Amino acid sequence: MTINRRTVMAAGAAGVAAAAVGTAPAFASDGAEPRGERPMKEPFGTLPDGTRVHRWTVAAGGTRLRVLSYGGIVQALETPDRRGRYANVSLGFDNLEDYVAGSPYFGAIIGRYGNRIARGAFTLDGRTYRLPLNDDPNSLHGGDKGFDKRVWDVEPYARGRDTGLTLRHVSADGEMGYPGTLRVRVDYVLTLRGDFRIDYEAVTDRPTIVNLTNHTYFNLAGEGGGSILDHTLRIAASRYTPVDSTLIPTGELAAVAHTPFDFRHGKPIGRDIREAHPQVVFGRGYDHNFVLDKGLTDAPQHAVTITEPVHGRVMEIATTEPGVQLYSGNFLDATLAGSSGKVYRQGDGFCLETQHFPDSPHQPSFPSTVLRPGRTYRSTTVHSFATL
Repeated sequence: MTINRRTVMAAGAAGVAAAAVGTAPAFASDGAEPRGERPMKEPFGTLPDGTRVHRWTVAAGGTRLRVLSYGGIVQALETPDRRGRYANVSLGFDNLEDYVAGSPYFGAIIGRYGNRIARGAFTLDGRTYRLPLNDDPNSLHGGDKGFDKRVWDVEPYARGRDTGLTLRHVSADGEMGYPGTLRVRVDYVLTLRGDFRIDYEAVTDRPTIVNLTNHTYFNLAGEGGGSILDHTLRIAASRYTPVDSTLIPTGELAAVAHTPFDFRHGKPIGRDIREAHPQVVFGRGYDHNFVLDKGLTDAPQHAVTITEPVHGRVMEIATTEPGVQLYSGNFLDATLAGSSGKVYRQGDGFCLETQHFPDSPHQPSFPSTVLRPGRTYRSTTVHSFATL
């Protein structure tokens, strides 16, 4: 198998040097190569309360990224296939109204706590905090108005030779029930070789819990390209965290060997997705956290490789996080139409959410998600693209 890496374009380097804000062209995945661009900004609609939302566009190394200030949403991510044809490989909408009306977290920043917390409560330093039950009987992805529904402050990212965006949000003490004022910074960065890096950083003035991630739904055949069940997935994880019927971890770190959860050597996502395994039944497919063999690391290390066989796109994920949630788009039900105008059916997109483990506050053996004053939460995930 031969993997072709990107050739860094001189235009990509030119786009990095400047950080001026201009007006971005309307989105159109026309198959043309994204050239290096300065971060550019355009209106994307107005929320019911009158808040204006903007869309930002950046490009480097042959990758183009479009991001909304609403939810920090990755609205589009364009990469080439083996024939050099470019397409958006992320699911989402072409208008703000659909995101507000009922997006299943398409492309959004998730916080304060990615994934589920059992019974919508946790105890920290002897005090119990109550959270919204937006995934009854549990709390999911930070509550019914988590970071995915906040308007972020956005500015061009300027550091070294990379280009991108810096997003900031101040989460007030008590927001969605979480203690402490949390100041969050998320950098969306495109490198000169076209990698998409996400750097998370947060500080607090009171003890709290934090577990940030991104909820982009991918389809490497292109947005609206149909089922992802033929994508070949390899996860460097010998264990996973089984769940109960409400998708809360039992606390066990179970071996993936001889189960549908064994992706160590690579296999199509759909190969075992209809098995009568209790965990597959609970998730209606895959909706599970994998315990990465590398563990929690200071620098990103390789965790996942996924390949689409028809167009030849390959995505590799490296992360500092100890876990990754595989979600196989089980609740997409043809009621939502994406930016291509095509409806999204079950299995038309997948998520790979790098994270600490779900419900960690109730599982002392899991890596801790507690953040205290004077400490800084940091996490990095890198998406690298290639073809074969």
